[in-house]
Amino acid sequence: MAVDGEAVAEIGAGLCILLGVAEEDGEGEAVRLAPKVARLRIFENDLGKFDLSVLDTGGGALVVSQFTLIADSKRQKGTRPDFSKAARREQAEPIYERFAQELRNLGVPVQTGVFGARMEVELLNEGPVTIVLET
Repeated sequence: MAVDGEAVAEIGAGLCILLGVAEEDGEGEAVRLAPKVARLRIFENDLGKFDLSVLDTGGGALVVSQFTLIADSKRQKGTRPDFSKAARREQAEPIYERFAQELRNLGVPVQTGVFGARMEVELLNEGPVTIVLET
């Protein structure tokens, strides 16, 4: 991941977590979501079955703040999504940091970007497996 052309975070195999924080979210959501993510069995075992978590594989997590996940495109008359339900920076950043710390506390190596910065994220999505989790 890069900001202004300079690398700020990188992991090998593991999870790229795009974390959207909504205005109704609090630190409790971060505390509940982290173990769910860390223990989610989405990596293949020797038989090709999803049976391993990022903890089992020793993989890392790249946690990226992504307010655009909170976009509402259903109620709009035009084509511009509504981001008004996304938490403001002063609320979202501590929740984002708490989520990353909770993952670390569980033993997941975590790298983060620069909150609120325009980031360039490169991803090699093996599989691909993409899952939406909500608390």
